[in-house]
Amino acid sequence: MGRRVAAGEPLLTINAAELNARLEQAQAVLSQAVRDHEREAGLLTKGVVTSESVRALADHRSGAEAAVQEAEVLLSYTRVTSPFQGIITRKYIQNGDLATLGEALFAIEAECGLRAEVEVPASLPDIVIGTSVSVQLSAFTTNGTLTEFSPAADPISRTRLAKLSLPTDASNTGSGDFVRVLWPAGESAAITVPIDAVCNVGQMERVYVVTAGRAQLRLVKTSGITSGRLIVAAGLEAGETVILASPASLKDGQVVEIQP
Repeated sequence: MGRRVAAGEPLLTINAAELNARLEQAQAVLSQAVRDHEREAGLLTKGVVTSESVRALADHRSGAEAAVQEAEVLLSYTRVTSPFQGIITRKYIQNGDLATLGEALFAIEAECGLRAEVEVPASLPDIVIGTSVSVQLSAFTTNGTLTEFSPAADPISRTRLAKLSLPTDASNTGSGDFVRVLWPAGESAAITVPIDAVCNVGQMERVYVVTAGRAQLRLVKTSGITSGRLIVAAGLEAGETVILASPASLKDGQVVEIQP
């Protein structure tokens, strides 16, 4: 682990003796087919054999050549190479282990082409694919390009997944590093609730809303306070009815009655 590899560099070879034997057998059949065809072709010029027999041997030779190519392709699958330039971050197999179909052998992290994934509150506006967005990394700030943006929001967190490609100057950043994205907010209405509507449980912020006469638990994310009310960045929709100072005994799905 930790070794840098180039694109196409061999990583390991899977022992498959039966494929080697298959290739040797196909090569032996091809050698015999070539000799037979060349001998009969020489006899054809002397009028000793018929052209039909020569064509049959030519077809047999072509089939033998195809069998050799097939065996070579199958044998090439036993040679595992790096698909791109990067660093080996994890090794899942050791010498002598049995390699099975679909089993991961290595984890390789590319040294370029990094991507940032962020959860964007549904209350923020859409931006066009290809838009440049400021991305704050641990050591510096750079610009990423929006490549994917989910049109559907998560029903619990009320956020949408966005993926941004990072430039080559972010090569010192590794996968799993924390980033902060400065999303263009534009002009949008903020959703606010009374302070006592939000209940903190550890690091979670919870709000109960009334839906069809029942209390529904929502996980929310607040972003500040304005005019004595909490700004809810994610987790609520405008116009929803929240329960103030919800008692500890209140449960999700419990029947409630709205008092005037």
